[in-house]
Amino acid sequence: MTFLADHNIEGQAALLWEALNREGWLELFPLRLETFARVGLSLESSDRAVWRFVQERGMILLTDNRNREDDDSLEQTIAAENTPSSLPVLTICNARRMVERDYRDRCATRLCELFLDLDNYRGTGRLFIP
Repeated sequence: MTFLADHNIEGQAALLWEALNREGWLELFPLRLETFARVGLSLESSDRAVWRFVQERGMILLTDNRNREDDDSLEQTIAAENTPSSLPVLTICNARRMVERDYRDRCATRLCELFLDLDNYRGTGRLFIP
């Protein structure tokens, strides 16, 4: 499973992946982290374009905010385009706390729990970690 780190939390996502690695999760599960640059997405991409991009490629968006109120906001996009088979967006509740090891570890554990039961979370739209 590939996760796409939102461009404004790439550092926090890298910390999360370090926690996943340290705890041995990455040895157990085929989880990969990508960035906008590596997948060819512009930093100026709308929430709608990003959501469609990850859905078309079977990726999960890892974000912290994308909730603006315009027509292309993440919330509007999910409301309009989410289907029962859509992959959820994972939102870190407090990305600033990713510098705290305990918080990072809890996020890593929750991400893996969701991954293990991913089919039951399809269509839910957005999930928050930890």
